[in-house]
Amino acid sequence: MRIPCPWCGPRDLSEFFYGGDAETPRPPHEETAAAPWFDHVYRHDNPRGTHREYWQHNYGCRSWILVTRDTLTHEITAAEPLRRPASETGR
Repeated sequence: MRIPCPWCGPRDLSEFFYGGDAETPRPPHEETAAAPWFDHVYRHDNPRGTHREYWQHNYGCRSWILVTRDTLTHEITAAEPLRRPASETGR
């Protein structure tokens, strides 16, 4: 699978780190109970069809992107930046 990085262009999946489901809201950061965090991290649906996911271009510009992908065909229909790449922000 090739993921189109908004800054680096299409790159192999091996350059990216899967960051999780972008459609399920995370518990609030103030939440200290283990159960909501456990459910968020480990219990989730296995969606069929178009789905939005977080990916980080770990071995490239290190930017986080929001990818819209069909989970059956792996066809990517969108890849949107979440913020500017670290190389541009000096981090």
